[in-house]
Parts: sequence; structure tokens; C-alpha cells
Amino acid sequence: MPRFGALDLGSNALRLRVVEAAAPNAEGRSQLALLPGEGTSTWREVVSLRAPVRLGAEVFTTGKLAPTSIGQACAALREFRTAMDTAKVDAYRATATSAVREAQNGATLVERARREAGIELEIIEGVEEARLIQLAVVRQLALHDRKALLIDLGGGSTEITFLDHGQSAFSMSLPLGTVRLLETVLKGAKSLGKEQGRLLGEMVDRALAEVKPHITKATTFDVVVGTGGNIDTLAELCPLKPEKGDKGHAKTAIDLAALRPLFTKLCAMTPSERKDAYGLRPDRADTIVPAACILLKVAELFKAPSVLAPGIGLKDGILEELVDKHFHVWDTEREAQSVIDACLRLGNRYHFDETHGRLVAKLAGLLFDDLQSIHHFGERERLLLRAAAILHDIGDFVRYDGHHKHSYYLIQHSDIMGLSPDERAIVANTARYHRKGPPDPSHPTFRELDKDGRGKVRGLAAILRIADALDREHLGKVDSVRGVVDRAKGRLLLFVTGEPERDLEEWTVGAKSELLHDVFDLSTVVAGASAAPESVAPKSIKSP
Repeated sequence: MPRFGALDLGSNALRLRVVEAAAPNAEGRSQLALLPGEGTSTWREVVSLRAPVRLGAEVFTTGKLAPTSIGQACAALREFRTAMDTAKVDAYRATATSAVREAQNGATLVERARREAGIELEIIEGVEEARLIQLAVVRQLALHDRKALLIDLGGGSTEITFLDHGQSAFSMSLPLGTVRLLETVLKGAKSLGKEQGRLLGEMVDRALAEVKPHITKATTFDVVVGTGGNIDTLAELCPLKPEKGDKGHAKTAIDLAALRPLFTKLCAMTPSERKDAYGLRPDRADTIVPAACILLKVAELFKAPSVLAPGIGLKDGILEELVDKHFHVWDTEREAQSVIDACLRLGNRYHFDETHGRLVAKLAGLLFDDLQSIHHFGERERLLLRAAAILHDIGDFVRYDGHHKHSYYLIQHSDIMGLSPDERAIVANTARYHRKGPPDPSHPTFRELDKDGRGKVRGLAAILRIADALDREHLGKVDSVRGVVDRAKGRLLLFVTGEPERDLEEWTVGAKSELLHDVFDLSTVVAGASAAPESVAPKSIKSP
């Protein structure tokens, strides 16, 4: 059976998990089709390693990874590499989170990991971290019919996610982590007095204030789930006794009523005393206090009596995705729809014209398909085009004049679950060039892309301009389009359906077709109203 590895470089420790997975059987595939998000593969753990390297020890105060921390991390990664080689791992993914993400010299660790350990390290954003954890939690706890609040408590950040029937309705990564609080608020403190305890609570409250407005409509949750090493430890210290008849969606849960007096007791103790009294690891004995504070504050905010602690995390989400993609059961359509849903949520945040965005996305997708033999892009690029089409006008929220530039800024600086930073940059640039001047190397935002990214933006923006032109008035006069490539005559014939009176839309197609001509060497021609693709009666559109 194939083997898979997941590496998690967190702010408090480095972890490796290697599993052996069997292919889903016919019954498993059926379940996947009926209940997307349910796990179908059988795993067997082969290797589990943890290295207590605190990458966040200095990042949150100096902005840089300490040289000693980088050296320790590379030593641990060499050990992980040896373990994966011995286990004959077929595929792996190595991710670095908050500490490396924020470090000015994070690239140094990435380069040394590749050179010294032969490991390709990927720095991921908080929203990607939340997506992977969500994947693992939804599958293990079968949340497809429940409303759930997910709290992933890490060393450098805390991810808060609201799940509605297994789908993300909201997710936010907060700069609120145990190591971060330890290094900034509690630096040098052995035990916590009233003043430090009050300061810690106020810092947590201030960070959580960013979340509350986004989830006010969800007054209650069916379940609150916590993940992370400190969460698991708190579940051991304050276990909730299962109720009679409870089928149990998790092995353990945290009794928050019992945690409150324990938190007071922990604050009065030194890390050494906590270690001896509760059998904690040294790197857990100091972080357990800020962890308990964060969890209690979140529970208070959302009125949660208990928190499930399933004992899973980022590594498990990585493995879920690796295994599914290896056995070709990964639901790419569902993945794409989740990205589109995230774009719609972002658009609604800025009060965009959703009807226009959806229509332009539809028209852009149709033209993308019809031009496939010309652009040779794949399904992922099609998704990026749809995302840019939905969001191309959100800059109107700032100001109509120059709104394409405002659209770029809002997209580039927003979290869109399911898109990598590079992909988000392509979406932002594609939206930016839906009007006015074409992509130009003199533009810093375009110049920052690599060669491949610039090529994608030029091609996708050329298509987006035509799709947007077909709904110039935002009145839905064109409801569909088909593009026929006539290579012999160097033209793209557009066959549109909808209202017959659409002179402004057709004029705008001509005005915005220059980029498509430059990129694909095709002149754009709108066919006559009565024409069909088999009987062409073109009406040439000239740029003014």
C-alpha cells in the first residue's frame, strides 16, 4: 500500500506523521458521492515524530527566526527526511505556519530545508491552515448535517471557522497564539498576578472582537470543536463525562466549567510547578496558560458549555487530501465550488452586484471553453477566471473611478479559502485588467508575477474583458454566448443569445477586444442576430 507523509512546522514544535493508506472500495466511493466530505480510506500509522523546536521564540518580538531555531529546525527536518525515506513515502507535503509566515527571514529556512534535508517546504496562510483542519474535522466528526464552530489554537495564530452543514461559511485567522502571547505579554513571567492576568484577557478580547460581527447571525452552534496540542492537553486535564446515550462524535471533550478554576490555579503556578503537578512537557507547561485563556474567552463569546477535542489537526487534513488525490477520489468540483462560494461571500462583504458578477463568470467560462484549443489552459485556470469575473467590480465599494485598481487591492488583501497566494495574485491582477489599460510590465503589481503568472493574467483578462462587455449595462441583455474560432481568417465569432437590442454591448465588445487580439491573434466578430454557428453571417465590430 502507498505511504504518505505530512509535516507541520508550527510555532511551538515540528511534527511528522506517516501513514499507509488503502484505496477506497466500491462502497467507499458510493459514500463519497452521497456525502461529500466523508472519509473513505483506511489508514495505518507508520511513523509519528515531534521535535520541540520553538520557531516562534523570537519572531513575534524581533520579526526574525533566530539562527539557533533555524539550525534546530533543519536538524529535525533531516531526521524527518530519513524517517520518510526509511518508510518509503510515496508523497508528502511539508507546511510552515504562523512563525515562518511572519518571519522576515522565513525564506532562509525554506532554502535550507531544501538544501540540507531535501524537503520542499511550503509557507501557508492562515486560511489554508483552516481549510486543511476543517477537512480533517468534517470527515472525522461527520458534520455534514450540523452547524459547528472550529477553533484551531496554535502557537502563533488561532483560526476560527464557522461550518454550516460541512461547508465553511466564515473563516478568520487571528494573530492570537500561545507562543505569541508568551513572548509578548508574558515575557519573563513565572506565574501570573492579577495585573498580568487582566492584561492577557484584554489582549485576547481585543483579538476576538474582530470575529464577532461576522458570526452574529449564528447565535447557536450544534457543536464547538477545538484542535491543537494545547487543546488536547486541556481535554486530558478537564475531561467532560459523556452523557448517557451519547453516541459520541469525539473521544474526548473539555468541561469548561472545570477549566475555569483550573485556569486560576495554573496562573498561580510556575511552569516548573505545572510540569510536576500535571505531568506536562516543558514546552507545554508554559503555553498551557495562554491556551486556557483563549479557549475560555472563545467559549464565553459563543456561549459554549464544552468543546470537543478529537485529537486531530493540520497533519490529518494534509493526509486526507494527499490520499484522496493519489486514489483519484478528490472531489475537484466540490473544491472549485467552495472557492466560488468564498468569492461570493467576499463580494457580498463589499455589496457587489452579484447578478452581474455571476453572469460575467458564466459568460467568461463559456468563452474559456470555446477557446480551449487556443489558450491551452487547464481547469484550475478556468476556476481563477471565474473567481476574477465574480469579483472584478468589488472595487466599486471604494469608488467607481479607478475601481479596477481598487478591486485588485481588495482581492489581493483578502482571504479566499482554497486559493494559494500565487493564485490569489493572478485573480487580483485579472480583475484589475478587466478594463482600461492592458497588463504592462511597468505596473508593479503585474511585474511582481513570475513569467507563467503574467501569461495567465494576459490570457484570462483578455477573455474577461469580452465577457464583461457583453453585460455592459448590468441588465442581463445577453444570457449566453458561444465562441467559434476561425483560424483561417484569424477571428473569433461570437454567437450571443438574449435580447435583440444590445447595440451598446456589441460596441463595447469591440472597444475591449484589443487585448484578445494581442494575446491570441484573433479579431472579435459578433455574428448576426439570426445566425447560427453552422450558418455564419458575421457583423464586424471595430474598435472606436
